[in-house]
Amino acid sequence: MPRPIRSDVRLKTNHAEDKKTPPPVDSPTPLACGDPVDLPHTTPPIIGSIRPQRHGVWSAILAISILLFFSTGSIIPCSAHVLDSAASSLHFVQHFARAGTQAVLEVFQVYPPVLTVTPEGVLEITDGSSNASVKVIPSRKPTCQETLVVHSFRSYNAPYAVPYNPPTCSFNRVTWNLTVTAAGRQYDRLGSVSFGDIELFRTSTAEPTQNGIVWTYLKDVTNFLPLLKTEQTLIFDLNNIVDETYTAPFNVTLSASFFTADDSIVPADLIVPVSKRQGDAGQPSYFTVPQETATNDLTIPRNVKKAIFTVAATGQAQEEFWWSNVLQSEIDTFPSYGTLYGYSPFREVQLYIDGMLAGVAWPFPIIFTGGIVPGLWRPIVGIDAFDLKEDEIDITPWLPRLCDGQAHTFTIKVSGLNDNGGNGTATLSETTTDDWWVAGKVFIWLDKAGHVTTGDGPTSVTPDPTFEVSSQIFKSSNGTNETLLYQTHAQRTISYRSTINLSQGKQTASWVQDLTFSNVANYTDEGNLQTNTQHTDGHDVSSSGYAKRYSYPLYAYSTSAMVADNVTYTAVVNRGKDVQTLGQPVFPTGLESFSNVEAIHPAYQSFQGASLSTTQNGSAYYTSNQTAKTSYTYGSTTQDMTFSGVKAQANPSHFGGGSFPRITQSEELFHRHAVAVNGTIIEDDETLVDTDVTHFHGFPGSGSVLSGFPGRGAFGGRGRFA
Repeated sequence: MPRPIRSDVRLKTNHAEDKKTPPPVDSPTPLACGDPVDLPHTTPPIIGSIRPQRHGVWSAILAISILLFFSTGSIIPCSAHVLDSAASSLHFVQHFARAGTQAVLEVFQVYPPVLTVTPEGVLEITDGSSNASVKVIPSRKPTCQETLVVHSFRSYNAPYAVPYNPPTCSFNRVTWNLTVTAAGRQYDRLGSVSFGDIELFRTSTAEPTQNGIVWTYLKDVTNFLPLLKTEQTLIFDLNNIVDETYTAPFNVTLSASFFTADDSIVPADLIVPVSKRQGDAGQPSYFTVPQETATNDLTIPRNVKKAIFTVAATGQAQEEFWWSNVLQSEIDTFPSYGTLYGYSPFREVQLYIDGMLAGVAWPFPIIFTGGIVPGLWRPIVGIDAFDLKEDEIDITPWLPRLCDGQAHTFTIKVSGLNDNGGNGTATLSETTTDDWWVAGKVFIWLDKAGHVTTGDGPTSVTPDPTFEVSSQIFKSSNGTNETLLYQTHAQRTISYRSTINLSQGKQTASWVQDLTFSNVANYTDEGNLQTNTQHTDGHDVSSSGYAKRYSYPLYAYSTSAMVADNVTYTAVVNRGKDVQTLGQPVFPTGLESFSNVEAIHPAYQSFQGASLSTTQNGSAYYTSNQTAKTSYTYGSTTQDMTFSGVKAQANPSHFGGGSFPRITQSEELFHRHAVAVNGTIIEDDETLVDTDVTHFHGFPGSGSVLSGFPGRGAFGGRGRFA
């Protein structure tokens, strides 16, 4: 039986078959709360297999919800939350009365709005939806808008390459608008946008419905100004399959707005890639590790005053759900179930310069729209699913070494853990299973022409990370392994310091990272039930005037069962992302978008950074029949996000002591609360700079397809595969 958590594994070695589990979900016409459904007269087998080790309340709620769904009468359950928040109002009832007026489902990621330009040349803050924006002021200088890509992606190894020419207007800000439509049956896919050898944007897709979906994502790409102001070859890579089974192409439009705004970031003068360097052939340039060695020899200018390395690292195939992997010593715990994915649930992305560790990133656990159970992510997709963020490592302390006019080797690695048979210790494995897609780049700020940066260092303090692991196996009455409990804990602190001689005089450059990780997990029911509770916490502090504190909590509970030809999956996921950023990193923090909002000018000038806090809580169910080739999914997801401007105890120019400065004041700029139930948005409240913003998603069932309920769709009412 396939592993339940691997609901969207990509096997790039067999593009023709493109095997994944479970398959995409068919999408009949949606049902309203309380509608009868023509369900198969079978008891869902998954109920009998739910025997969680922890979080019993969540598990019981999920089990009861599923049981109610399949109980006598076959009625779609109406939760008290839904009834209290929406159904009791006449407005909600009227929405149901008008169902069916819109066919296309608007899928979206919750994220802070971005400053861009309307077709009339007005600067606005928006998330790209048609009615959720705040117009700011007419631009004082001419603006430009251009379409960069219009292409339908239908096959593997067929990236779309097109010349890019800068616009004629002057600009210091650039916002990209990615809009995608798809209809039919398809998995989610990973996408990448590059200028030649340099990746600018990594994204993924939503899984479509038969009636069709659409999404728009806006991205501030101002940090790439030196590239955007020169001629380039734009390469959009989006591997896909369209055939008699997988019927949906992804129709992509990428456009750009160029404009001038206050308080723009200070972009780098030069960007140098660490990539596979296939841009001249019109191909994407990310490495696939561990199969490939992700390394380049770089010779950088001698007059550098600041250098930041950024890395994009995305787990795929056996590494897509790395955070759910088991200890390497326990991969054969359930022989009848198959080999479990190993190297522990811990991952570290490492940067080496000339063979010496220069910094690390402990990745955020991305969950794609087909991940775990697809019903979790429609129409609200997972955190960062449309914008896979990069991590930053300040390599300014390395300038005395790098500015010698010689070539230096930059290498990116991804490591898991090797444990020693459950005796409580582990070491970095220096490898993982397949695959990680990685690429990096060095952002360089130059000193005066003719100056040569010299200095002493770096002096590094890089003790080995500390790991504590444990595992325990419980057997059933017949002697077979029934339950695997395992824990992984990690801690690492590293620092680099040097003295650099700039044209303005001698300066101290430093980079400090302090990280902790824990994962407590279990497999039970001979591998058919899995629970993971994970926390990643850390902070980075740079003497360049930048500091970041982050926390990535994750709880995931999933089950799988197979009886005859019926496969079922259930899941509960609670997750979050909290990031506080002080000073100016390479990538925009989101605070820049508010610089032209007159209502917050007095407060804006005093902000020293930004804070983003978001949570997602959801549960979902999926079932498919292997003989009839039908599949259904439903679920609910709630997301809350708050974005604020913050003030700190220390001035960013004085960072470098190693500890994250204390936040002393916070002012909310954006808040959004959204609830999706069975593919329909039932709540969506937003406040943007003290203004209430209305998101209109159509009426319940009109554009939010309730995937998988039989009896209402085409193909004989069974939502049959194409």
